[in-house]
Parts: sequence; C-alpha cells; structure tokens
Amino acid sequence: MDELGAGIAQSRRTVALIKSAALAERERVCRLFTEAAAVLQGFQTEVLGFIEEGEATMLGRSQGDLRRQEEQRSRLSRARQDLSQVPEADSVSFLQELLALRLALEEGCGPGPGPPRELSFTKSSQAVRAVRDALTVACASQWEQLRGLGGDEDELQKSGTEADAESQDPDSTNSLESEAPRDYFLKFAYIVDLDSDTADKYLQLFGTKGVKRVLCPINYPESPTRFTHCEQVLGEGALDRGTYYWEVEIIEGWVSVGVMAEDFSPQEPYDRGRLGRNAHSCCLQWNGRSFSIWFHGLEAPLPQPFSPTVGICLEYADRALTFYAVRDGKMSLLRRLKASRARRSSSLASPIDPFQSRLDSHFAGLFARRLKPAFFLESVDAHLQIGPLKKSCISVLKRR
Repeated sequence: MDELGAGIAQSRRTVALIKSAALAERERVCRLFTEAAAVLQGFQTEVLGFIEEGEATMLGRSQGDLRRQEEQRSRLSRARQDLSQVPEADSVSFLQELLALRLALEEGCGPGPGPPRELSFTKSSQAVRAVRDALTVACASQWEQLRGLGGDEDELQKSGTEADAESQDPDSTNSLESEAPRDYFLKFAYIVDLDSDTADKYLQLFGTKGVKRVLCPINYPESPTRFTHCEQVLGEGALDRGTYYWEVEIIEGWVSVGVMAEDFSPQEPYDRGRLGRNAHSCCLQWNGRSFSIWFHGLEAPLPQPFSPTVGICLEYADRALTFYAVRDGKMSLLRRLKASRARRSSSLASPIDPFQSRLDSHFAGLFARRLKPAFFLESVDAHLQIGPLKKSCISVLKRR
C-alpha cells in the first residue's frame, strides 16, 4: 500500500508538472506571437509611410510642373489675344505685342518633364512579398521540425554516406545530360507490371501494362494494399538501390506518374494520399494544359509542351528522380529532382524557391525507403499504359 501511495503521489506530481510546463509554454508562445505581430505591424506602418512620403514628394514635383505649364499657356494665350487687338496702322504697338508673344513662346517652348522612369515606392510590394515568402517557408519548416517529419539527422548522414559509396557504381547516371540518347537509358530498363492488388476500384486494368479510370466501380477482391480514396495503382516489386528507367504513355486525361514509398498507407484520405501531395511520393503531372512536378504538397510548373511518352529515371546512388519527354528516340529533360544540399535541422529553407527548399529538406529522405512506380489517374476517362521500352516505342493500346 505504501508503494502504491508513493506511486500515486509521483503520478500526481508528474501531471502537475506537465500542466504547469504546458501553461508556461503557452504563455511564452503567445508572448512571442504578440512580439512577432508587433514587428510585422511596425514594418507595415513603415512601408505604408514610405509609400505616402514617396507619393507626396513626387506628386508635389509633378503638380508644380503642371501649374507652371498651365500658367505659361495662359500668358501665351493673353499675348496672342493682345496681338490680335492691335490696329494694323499702329506698327509700334504691333511690334511690341509681337515681341511679347515671342518671349512667351520662348519661355514656354519645349515639352514638359516626362513621367519618372521609376517610382521608388512601387518596390514596396516586392519587399513585402519577400518577407511574406520568407515567413511562409520559415513557418512551414519550423512546423515540420516540430512534428518530426524531417527524419533523424543521424539517419540522413548515414544515408548520405551510403549514397556516396554507391556513387562509385559504374552504372551511376550522375553525369547524364539531357541530350543523352534514349539507347543509353535502355540499359537501365525496368519492366513495370501493374499490381492489381493496389488498384483503386475505379481503375480498370488492361493486363499488367494498361490502366483506365472508369465511372462504375470494379469488384476487386479485398486487399490491405488497395487504394481506397485515390484513383491510384502501384507497380509490382520495390526498388531500393541502383538505377531504374521506365516509360509511360499518356493516352488521355489528367495523369500523374512517379514513385511512392512501399510503406505508405493506401488508406490515407484524398488530400494527403494523392501522388506528390505528401513526403512519401513524387510525381510528374499532366493536367490537360501543362506539365508540373509535385512533391510534399508543393507544385512546380514546367514550361515544356506536351509529350505523350514520358521517361522516368530513378537513381538511388545520386538520390535523384528525373523526368524526360521521349520523342523519336531522343530524350528531352523535363526536370531533374535532387536535394542541392544536406539538410540541417536548425536552418531555414530559402525563400527564393520554396519548391527547391522543400527538396533540400525532405527529398533525400524519400530514398531511405523502398520505392515503387506509382500512377494517379485524376480525371474521368484518364488512360495510360506502361511503355514497351522498344526503340520504336509503339503503343500497345490503340489511341482514341
């Protein structure tokens, strides 16, 4: 009984300690948010004051020029009127008025000052936008660190060491350039077969190479690996080292192709379960108008035109994922994804490119997992097939 009583007393002290610590932390957080809001409010006041001061200075100068020009025009008009009223016989008066008109013309000749080349206060929005972007990235980075989504630093260092060792692999494609011939990639060819046990019920498979989104659900057998909220399907087998290359042909609709971690839950809700909307997957999306890259919920639009055949190259040694447009046996680089520097838990992401900052923070962690080819058919009637990986790259399925 004494031991139980002592345990209860200790538990009560622990509960009280947790409550007091949480209360103190809330107070500190509220105080810091108040201070941050005061800093932003002060910055807003200074920027708005800068705009008003610049407007007043430049407006006063321009309005002064306008008044002088209007006064000159008024004097010129009076001189012209006076000249018209002088009798033709009065030569002296006529010459005097003519001289006055000439002086008025000379005084007011030449165009007035043009608009300034640049209004200095119009750069204010750029400064505020930079602050907003930096704040957004910093908040996202710190929140992810609080939630522990960044992974352990030691694990990243370990995976980095392993990647350096793997980079000695002669098959590493670290030195590949965008103009490399397609034949070079075919030596890394990976035969992708669609896994019917992962296919969402609104996806119809054509063998192991083709898939199309349909309106009526298909009565697939129950499977713990089947997607339940997203029209997605994975390839069979998992990739964990080396270099892999496969091709996908976009036949119709909105289609996303990429990779997803083997251990990612297929029961995740739609907003987090879609390909590229989480830290466990990455993809190239065709949205009917343009290509874009998705990773960890961020999108990076691409300027390249549509290509029905897309090549995907996964390089574990370099921890890189590259997408290519394939046309007539030639490879055109769409985007190569790779972290540009090692992640440091105390550093903030760069405000210049939030997407690259997200890659720098989390992309290397994707390669600490076994990955699978992944496909997301977003629109109704979306249709794709796995490329045959032949030089002709002829469709197996007939186009509509």
